[in-house]
Amino acid sequence: MKNIFKNSENRKHCTSRNKKKRLTQEQVRLLEASFNGNNRLEPDRKLQLAHELDIPPRQIAIWYQNKRARWKNQSLELDYTALHMRLEAELTQKKQLEKEAQRLRIELQRLKTEISIKQQVQMFQPQPPLASVSSISSNCDELRSSSLREEQVNCSWMHDQALRVEEFYACLIGGNGSNLI
Repeated sequence: MKNIFKNSENRKHCTSRNKKKRLTQEQVRLLEASFNGNNRLEPDRKLQLAHELDIPPRQIAIWYQNKRARWKNQSLELDYTALHMRLEAELTQKKQLEKEAQRLRIELQRLKTEISIKQQVQMFQPQPPLASVSSISSNCDELRSSSLREEQVNCSWMHDQALRVEEFYACLIGGNGSNLI
């Protein structure tokens, strides 16, 4: 029992000895203003504040230390919030770019398919003739009016309007088109 009593006395003695004087609102306001001016406490400034506020210099030093810790935590929280907002904006932009890229991939695939279909259709379509019958007839007329005689130009297509590339070529070079068939 004596031991318990001794511990409780020590506790009372320690708490009364270490009990700090609570700061008034005016003292806190002055310390805040001083901290905003410079968050590091110079020894001369500490003594000056202790004299003005009528509190021990050690209490002012501890207040500054605690205030710096709180200020650092607040700064970190603000930095985190700003970075988080920036991250969210970047993620949103990334999603938009991914959607745009997917849309463009689909469009590219559609165009490739369309081109492939057109190429396949063109492969099975008959090729248009090199020249129309009327233009060939006029070319033949020009040949007749030139130095060639009519016997030299004997083309089967002049009468039945059926044109073959080989006959036309033979007609132009002056041979008989029937030999090439």
